[in-house]
Amino acid sequence: MSAVNTSTDKAALEINKLSKRLHRLVGQAVIDFNMIEDGDRVMVCVSGGKDSYAMLDILLGLQKRAPIRFELVAVNLDQKQPGFPEHVLPEYLARVGVPFHIENQDTYSIVKRVIPEGKTTCGLCSRLRRGILYRVAGELGATKIALGHHRDDIVQTLFMNMFFGSKMKGMPPKLVSDDGRNVVIRPLAYVAETDLERWAEHRQFPIIPCTLCGSQDNLQRVQIKQMLREWDKRHPGRVENVFSAMQNVVPSHLADRNLFPFTALQATGVADTNGDRAFDEDDSCGSAPQANSTVKLHWIDSP
Repeated sequence: MSAVNTSTDKAALEINKLSKRLHRLVGQAVIDFNMIEDGDRVMVCVSGGKDSYAMLDILLGLQKRAPIRFELVAVNLDQKQPGFPEHVLPEYLARVGVPFHIENQDTYSIVKRVIPEGKTTCGLCSRLRRGILYRVAGELGATKIALGHHRDDIVQTLFMNMFFGSKMKGMPPKLVSDDGRNVVIRPLAYVAETDLERWAEHRQFPIIPCTLCGSQDNLQRVQIKQMLREWDKRHPGRVENVFSAMQNVVPSHLADRNLFPFTALQATGVADTNGDRAFDEDDSCGSAPQANSTVKLHWIDSP
């Protein structure tokens, strides 16, 4: 066998492993958080970036073999940014055969008018986009809104809130929207960004860059992302451990009086194997918590 064929076979094997991993992780997240239920109509928000393309692509694959019936409808918000290639997404969505809706709203002009030159536009842009998508979800009869945030986004948000907001708050895989009318899900919650980058390259998604906020330098999120990338490069698995920690919270060992009744705490005189060993060395260097046990259901088995 030639070196070329060997290299091609190896690349195909790696892509097959990546595909299986992505479908397994998304399926597992859907199951763990009961993200999609029988009869759901899921509005998949597609921005033109690698993450939302991958989310739609994987959900379409899972839909074909899921043990339940649910609908997918792709939605893009055209914010009228200068130079936005408005033909790209409709052509792609029509080609893959998914129902879709393009919502045209000139939020770009609003953001540029309100936010001073040089200031971060992300906050206002996000609020405007969120309100519009909530409205569209109601008009389309969607029961769930799927967003393309991945595991690294969730960890980045945790650190942003700690560093800049003094809150231990992340980005949950599932939540009720602030208007109380929508359930928002993040099917990529278990997926690493590097895997999405490889998948996007393999699938050759027609990526549309964000010229409104994505091109801004030195944003806080960019700084956090760079920090985490460097950590994971020097200490592989660190970001995964942080995400696992978000799923293994011990309120009695933090300091939030609203989560644990510290003021009412009294010695009971009864030994407790889960009690605090006040003078022992801390056990933070112990083995990392294990990931959620995999649930073997047909629709998350690898394709």
